[in-house]
Amino acid sequence: MKEVRITLRNAGKINPESIEDYIKAGGYEALKKAKTIDRKALIDDIEGASKLRGRGGAGFKTGLKWSGAYGVDSDVKYVVCNADEGEPGTFKDRTIIENDPHTLIEGMLICAYCIQAKECFIYVRGEYTHCIELLRKAAADAEDKGFTDGVKVNVVGGAGSYVCGEETTLLTSLEGYRGEPRLKPPFPTVAGYLGKPTVVNNVETFATVPVIVDKGSDWFGSIGAPEYPGTKLFSLSGDVKNKGVVELPTDATLRDLVEGFGGGVREGHKIKAIQMGGGSCGFITEKELDTPLDFESMRAIGASLGSGAVLVLDETHNMAEFVKGTSHFFAHESCGKCSPCREGTSRLEEAVEDILNGGDLNKNVALINKLNDVMSMSCFCPLGQGACTPVVSALKLFPEDFKAKKEA
Repeated sequence: MKEVRITLRNAGKINPESIEDYIKAGGYEALKKAKTIDRKALIDDIEGASKLRGRGGAGFKTGLKWSGAYGVDSDVKYVVCNADEGEPGTFKDRTIIENDPHTLIEGMLICAYCIQAKECFIYVRGEYTHCIELLRKAAADAEDKGFTDGVKVNVVGGAGSYVCGEETTLLTSLEGYRGEPRLKPPFPTVAGYLGKPTVVNNVETFATVPVIVDKGSDWFGSIGAPEYPGTKLFSLSGDVKNKGVVELPTDATLRDLVEGFGGGVREGHKIKAIQMGGGSCGFITEKELDTPLDFESMRAIGASLGSGAVLVLDETHNMAEFVKGTSHFFAHESCGKCSPCREGTSRLEEAVEDILNGGDLNKNVALINKLNDVMSMSCFCPLGQGACTPVVSALKLFPEDFKAKKEA
């Protein structure tokens, strides 16, 4: 299996600070082409033939989201890029921005044309200071060249909160308030930023749009898995020999990624667990290595494609110790808005800690399972809904690691 670079087509080939380099590589031609196409027809094409789905984690149909905002009668609409990238183990959006910031901006401008928005916001993780500088320069250069055509592109540094990666929380933070999630519906496409229709997409999603417009939705739809076509970026880390970001067609398998590009784990060791999708997701084992890297295939084995993070762990890791770190992370990052998350994440962390300290294993496991049932159904946003997932998954797949801690 070879790497297929669509989103990362310019990575390493152009100077990311040079708009001239981007233009020479065909940059902004897709935007020009888009403006010759009827807005609704272009949205329908992205929704239909390309079947582009969001690359941020939820996998919502991109064209359907754009269509929702397009259909709302409003004089003011917004386009927002979620570049907060706070999911542990995920660094593919940073890779896109650091190598090719203009492809993101061009994708956003195409969306702005489609829904008739006059202002765009890129909400960037606050720690990504270099990305913020690159995007601000790129936005200014695009405006100077006339590509923005009256659309204002703003670059905003994030508030340093994991939960701001959730779209309604991001919008609340963008408005200047403390980052807390909103009740849905109404969805952002109806009432988003400042209560106006707003499209919120991930960096990878917007960065893919110019290529789809340039080469055609049928071309894009012919690549990868039929129901999740195109390519996907994966942040590969952990105990593999080769770490980094890899872009593969969505019909590639996990084995292609972990062994083919990652080189497998170091000599004399074996894969124990793979966490797919980020820190809030569960684990799978090497038995699932031949699973294709698309939403449906991952769902079929009880896993999640998520943000594309792939963390590989060898047999030297104790999973009880590992999930202690994730449970602490979610307790720390809870915004505290809803009590199931505010209290549940703390109780989860305490239960894992008690197991590690030799506490009653059966009692703590029963509590963790109960917390998972309650939080997955009643928490306000995905942070609380998924906080127990890695712990429950580790308990199911590696019970001996928890028993060993009790006996120690």
